[in-house]
Amino acid sequence: MKKYVIDTNALISFVTDRNPEQQVIVKSVLESVSRLKGVVLCHTNVLTEFVYVLERVYKVPPKEIKDMIKDFKTLPGIKIIQEIDFKAVFEYWPEVFGDFGDALVASLAKTQKGSILLTFDQKFLVQIKKAGLPAYF
Repeated sequence: MKKYVIDTNALISFVTDRNPEQQVIVKSVLESVSRLKGVVLCHTNVLTEFVYVLERVYKVPPKEIKDMIKDFKTLPGIKIIQEIDFKAVFEYWPEVFGDFGDALVASLAKTQKGSILLTFDQKFLVQIKKAGLPAYF
């Protein structure tokens, strides 16, 4: 069973039309896990960033964002992670990943054996490769 750790930008690409190719990729992953052919792990920090970007950049009303998150978290195959393994995060931050949120997502992928990071952030992808973590791109 495939295991994905989703990054904020992948969720943003899914709910917006900013990049149709990325939207199709995320849709395909979500459809696959909704048929229980995998699982998507989403840290609560990713959802916090998701809300911030949709509100501030895309000017989406909070009620719409709330509905998006409710729909997302109830999909089969979605697991929301709240815990933070600070030991794992501090192995990466700030030396490998200068952004704390990126270090948190990367550390989740590291602690979830066999998981694949789902991100389209090019800077993050370069850092992921250097850290030796698998990513979907």
